[in-house]
Amino acid sequence: MKGIILAGGSGSRLQPLTKVTSKQLLPIYNKPMIFFPLQSLLRAGIKDILIIIAPDHAGDFLKLLGSGHEFGCKFTYEIQDKPEGLAQAFLIGANFIGDDNVTLILGDNIFEDDFSEDIKNFKSGGRVFAKEVKDPERFGVVEFDENNQAISIEEKPAQPKSSYAVTGMYIYDNSVVERARSLQPSARGELEITDLNNLYLHDGQLDVAFVKGRWFDTGTFESLFEAIQVVRQKELALSQENQAVREPLM
Repeated sequence: MKGIILAGGSGSRLQPLTKVTSKQLLPIYNKPMIFFPLQSLLRAGIKDILIIIAPDHAGDFLKLLGSGHEFGCKFTYEIQDKPEGLAQAFLIGANFIGDDNVTLILGDNIFEDDFSEDIKNFKSGGRVFAKEVKDPERFGVVEFDENNQAISIEEKPAQPKSSYAVTGMYIYDNSVVERARSLQPSARGELEITDLNNLYLHDGQLDVAFVKGRWFDTGTFESLFEAIQVVRQKELALSQENQAVREPLM
């Protein structure tokens, strides 16, 4: 299993912050944002990771992350000259993927869940992760039947058929590259990952699992602020626990 972190794009919704740096390098309390999706891959034992970045701040990613040696893995970098949809990641990363299966995680997504077993036990097809949200119209929305089986996924619908959004963690078998090559740009001019997921779904090869813990798509100021608050609380609690362990018994 190989891993891809998609960290391109312009981050226009977070301007003026993203006028001076990449969205995925913004701080989430005491760590750069990209450290969180990276940890999701490393926790699952993925050691060969492609990081797709925009050209403007490529040097900043290299300076921060280096070769991957510090993290016990190997990084490969590719430039996304122009963001043309999430599924473009598999065209950019086709040579990197080679004959392997691949896990893609978006560089601005932060999960509490541990996906290690989902990734390690993956065999074939596609697997995505849905989460109930208040604003499903911002995402790809999964429609379920009475048996809780996915029957459709619709990209940013004006009238969502459910409140379950597809999150930014995706696991695919090696056929993902050819499937991505078969996609046509949407009305937005993008290669939609929802269209890719629907190819797997229509072939009866898409598994939709559920995110249990908190999930942050930190592409807005509100979600960014909320993520910072949650991470701060966790870090302070951990610091207090460590301090208690170090204190001598009276």
